[in-house]
Amino acid sequence: MSLTLPTPRTPDPMTAPPLRWGIIGTGWIAERFVDAMHKHTRQRLVAVGSRTLERAQAFASTVGAERAYGSYEELVADKGVDIVYVATPHSEHLANALLAISAGKPVLVEKAFTRNADEALRVLEAAGSAGVAVMEAMWTRFLPHIDVVRQLLDIGALGEIESVFADHGQWFAPDPSHRMFDPDKAGGAMLDLGVYPVSFTHFVLGSPSRLSALGTKAFTGVDRQISATLEGYPGHENAQAQVSTTLASLTPNIAFVSGDLATLEIPGTFYTPQKVRVFTRDGEEAFSEAPVIEAHEGLCFEAAHFATMVAEGRQQSDLMPWSETMAVMETMDALRYQVGALLPGEEL
Repeated sequence: MSLTLPTPRTPDPMTAPPLRWGIIGTGWIAERFVDAMHKHTRQRLVAVGSRTLERAQAFASTVGAERAYGSYEELVADKGVDIVYVATPHSEHLANALLAISAGKPVLVEKAFTRNADEALRVLEAAGSAGVAVMEAMWTRFLPHIDVVRQLLDIGALGEIESVFADHGQWFAPDPSHRMFDPDKAGGAMLDLGVYPVSFTHFVLGSPSRLSALGTKAFTGVDRQISATLEGYPGHENAQAQVSTTLASLTPNIAFVSGDLATLEIPGTFYTPQKVRVFTRDGEEAFSEAPVIEAHEGLCFEAAHFATMVAEGRQQSDLMPWSETMAVMETMDALRYQVGALLPGEEL
């Protein structure tokens, strides 16, 4: 194989048509999303919605939004809002997304899309019936280095895929009031952290027909750690994928794809802007270009992609279609259920 790796085809986020955004939620990810969007795109946040007017006003002041609302209903009713971004805990995604859809507003919903596949289907069916654009904010799918991976997979540069590995672990202080440990807020490692390695394996191999998971639960009953092997991939009969996630330890957060010709490695935090390393079975190696944007400023790419999609009148993303969101949710459900980490209202 040639060790000249492809150049990312990712559009410059500044070229996306400028639209007016409203945001539901004022937490950590919301602030980083708006910062990335304002720095690297022509998109602008014009309105903030929170459960209290005071919180909305404080966030609006911090990020420079024009209007603040003390309810989500007021936010989605704002005629000056072209797109709604849902940045609340997973437990609220269903209600928040349906609210935006009912108002006819295109909606970008933070990952994980909902608590489970049943809720995801409700959102997507509502969007389909209303003719409204919806996309899961799995920002990794839109980063330049992932397009390098996409191109290498498309041309078969690695040969027959044998194994895929991805992990994501972070350490959180064991606080029952923190959303990561709170069952009522759909806490646990899988939905917040494990969604990254699961989504990566789906991106590379598609949906597995068999999976086996082991795990432990935190003191509140949410999943603390899950490790799993996935296999039975159509077109990749010999391939296996391994994923692991934990909320009790900072892990390397790496990913690799190994074929019979070469291995592709994302050696940094794989789900953020990174270089890609490819090395052949003969010991040759090559690296992709350095990231053009660091860390969470990479959120600008998903914002630009969704704005372009909405401006073009498309309901679904070609990089993160509804079928893919559903498939990832179904896999995460199966992994959580195998270790007995059910959320309130769920049944096996």
